[in-house]
Amino acid sequence: MIGWAVSTGLVDYETAVAAMEARAAAIAAGEADELVWLLEHPPLYTAGVSAKDSDLLAPDRFPVFRTGRGGQFTYHGPGQRVAYVMIDLRQRGRDVTKFVENLEHWIIDALADFNVKGEIRDGRVGVWVERKGPGWSREDKIAAIGVRLRKWVSFHGIAFNVEPDLEHFSGITPCGISAPQFGVTSLVDLGLPVTMSDADAALRASFERIFGATELSQPPA
Repeated sequence: MIGWAVSTGLVDYETAVAAMEARAAAIAAGEADELVWLLEHPPLYTAGVSAKDSDLLAPDRFPVFRTGRGGQFTYHGPGQRVAYVMIDLRQRGRDVTKFVENLEHWIIDALADFNVKGEIRDGRVGVWVERKGPGWSREDKIAAIGVRLRKWVSFHGIAFNVEPDLEHFSGITPCGISAPQFGVTSLVDLGLPVTMSDADAALRASFERIFGATELSQPPA
């Protein structure tokens, strides 16, 4: 059974990455169970392996961390639910493409619990929400996905916008996408009075429908 851990308060990014990588290594060695770890970080920017320096628009605004996950620049901060997913793909067909698709559908399924239609787009990683008004339309990203595998065990994961300060995204070009018809949103920005606990419940129920049963666990040390 997959462990499901939730940290309270804000978790230091470097501390979290070290704990996540240690847990992934233990899973690969057969010394620990799979784990999904939910947390929030203080405000910061992270750069994936495809990040371009020109997409960091405000380098002195928040701490910037270079990371080995896939993708480009993204923001983490309070009100955003980060889920680090440590899954052993040796037990799940060793299919990376399918795994990423399952992560996308995990978020889409959770959004459906709030009557929000999440969608994926070719060439634009993450989960998007279409928004329309009189004479205008746009697509806003509500969740980012960036994972890495080592010895077929995944780490890093998703960043799901519940109620972060969306202005903080202005310090980067999120995921390298700068066209004006694309932006970022959150559940609360969409007008939904969703708490982090509400989001966590939807994420856990959706995760279990896609990946299997979970059991409450302690966050990695």
